[in-house]
Amino acid sequence: MSKHKTYFNWSTGKDSALALYHLLQDENFSVDKLVTTVNSHYNRVSMHGLRNELLVAQTNAINIPASLIELPEMSSMEVYEQKMTETISQLKNEGFTHSAFGDIFLEDLKSYREIQLKKVGIKTVFPIWKRDTKTLLTEFLDLGFKTIVVCANSKYFGEDFVGTIIDKHFIENLPEGVDACGENGEFHTFCFDGPIFNNPIEFTIGEKVYREYDNPNTDDSICKSEKYGVWYCDLVP
Repeated sequence: MSKHKTYFNWSTGKDSALALYHLLQDENFSVDKLVTTVNSHYNRVSMHGLRNELLVAQTNAINIPASLIELPEMSSMEVYEQKMTETISQLKNEGFTHSAFGDIFLEDLKSYREIQLKKVGIKTVFPIWKRDTKTLLTEFLDLGFKTIVVCANSKYFGEDFVGTIIDKHFIENLPEGVDACGENGEFHTFCFDGPIFNNPIEFTIGEKVYREYDNPNTDDSICKSEKYGVWYCDLVP
């Protein structure tokens, strides 16, 4: 039986890593590319603020080719969708039929991905969809994965939280209302070791920085204000 040629939308974090782990166990799929959006101005992974060098080291250790989608610093939705359409069209030309994600329970995001990809004839795969997030994090750690918090919403966390390596006590110490996997965007991580890696990724913890952004004007925004703050922890290769 021929396998579905699949590209994985790789964020560099723990949910991506666990979803990819499960997809690699599925004999129906062949994961042949990891696709990541990066900020071309800072040469860092979008949202996570991770240096591109560590992304490349990570994908090399996983031994799946990487494809970087470069976006400008303050990318509009129109620019984002144009870049994604170009990339997906190219991937389809290369024979890819499926696109995989590490989403867990955000229905709107899942629907958006499905609608956009259906337009170009790409099917979607969500290996950890609707799994309990506390159970997922426990499984992630039991499998031997290792991950570190690289950015966090300042509504819930201070400077000391970023740079934390997640362990079994992590869930117990989370503020009330924060999802165990940060699925609502409360925090993001960098996965640096585990069963899908040929070797751990070496890094040191660098500067911690606070930045403020204009809050998206949506009903489900995390912060009901004009600005929201994010703490970043720079990881140095």
